[in-house]
Amino acid sequence: MQPDFHKIRRLPPYVFEEVNKLKARLRAQGVDIIDFGMGNPDMPTPAHIVEKLVETARDPKSGRYSASKGIPGLRRAMAGYYARRFGVRLDPDTEVIATMGSKEGFANLAQALTAPGDTVICPNPAYPIHAYGFIMAGGVIRHVPALSPEQYLSGIDRAVKHSAPAPSVMIVSYPSNPTAQSVELDFYKEVVWLAKKHELLVLSDVAYSEIYFEDNPPPSILQVDGARDLAVEINSLSKTFAMAGWRMGMVVGNARMCSALARVKSYLDYGAFTPIQVAAIAALNGPQDCVADIRAIYKSRRDCLIKSMAQAGWDIPAPPASMFAWAPLPPKFHNLGSMEFAKRLIEEAGVAVAPGLGFGEYGEGYVRIGLVENEHRIRQAARAVKKFLGGTADAARQEPEIEVS
Repeated sequence: MQPDFHKIRRLPPYVFEEVNKLKARLRAQGVDIIDFGMGNPDMPTPAHIVEKLVETARDPKSGRYSASKGIPGLRRAMAGYYARRFGVRLDPDTEVIATMGSKEGFANLAQALTAPGDTVICPNPAYPIHAYGFIMAGGVIRHVPALSPEQYLSGIDRAVKHSAPAPSVMIVSYPSNPTAQSVELDFYKEVVWLAKKHELLVLSDVAYSEIYFEDNPPPSILQVDGARDLAVEINSLSKTFAMAGWRMGMVVGNARMCSALARVKSYLDYGAFTPIQVAAIAALNGPQDCVADIRAIYKSRRDCLIKSMAQAGWDIPAPPASMFAWAPLPPKFHNLGSMEFAKRLIEEAGVAVAPGLGFGEYGEGYVRIGLVENEHRIRQAARAVKKFLGGTADAARQEPEIEVS
């Protein structure tokens, strides 16, 4: 038997695959699964964005190759968004790259910045591409515990001291996927100070910048003086405008890193379908009430989830931002671990969640719950969870729907 290719051998088994297979098998048997496992927006893309896509797609020239770094109008719109939202002025020609989603932007940045053996500081738990984008590029990950922003920052000096070779890149991501925590601008001031102290480049993932539930919107690292000397920010339209499947994101900030990304992309792709880019311009430059509406839906679901699950006997901290809740395992299930708990929950209650272990070793003891089901389904899930926690989950699917008391 031939061994796996080198880069494939560096990737561990996909933790979520076990839960996904179980979910598929149960659905094939006719089981109704309430699926909180994937951060996949279920609400429609706003109509004016869809209409612009359709209008542009009718142009006979729209099917031609586009521009790998994004058409000029889109890069100007992205720069305009940063000016309005964060007060950050960007040069659309040198400091903005349109990407096919934030995930592609992150992975190609890793290709552009990483030589084999380079050390990268990565929070743990974290969205998998943060580590594995660099691993696939030949990098070595120095994991730093990040169950809170303060814990992560406090571990940077030690990580640098005990890494060989010295790290070259540091990753931050707030609002966080999976922990749903957010930060204030002082956090980024500390990040920039540490990066200058240790000669690090910074990649800041802010894909959930517009999904927040507190009074203060999440800031951008680029608001900090000197940040553009060493940092880029990866952002996305996916959650902001319910455009996840459209694959439209951006990398903005440090001109040298943007130039490196543009060069890599010029060899790998011709950019997103032009009508999608034109529709993205309509999203960024058009009416923004749809963003507030989407945010309000997530907040209502968050409040429903926290209240319903508390009534069911599962206390979950209310996330201040993102489309997720980061939930500690109920006390009676601590010894199971997140993977076994997630399997039991889907088998016995018909509720799918993402095991925290899938986001790194420090995610053990938690599960991530996506706010991707409506409030009726959230309450239905809470009833099933209440039965599950009480040891009578099998009956949960047969009982009539009633409010959790």
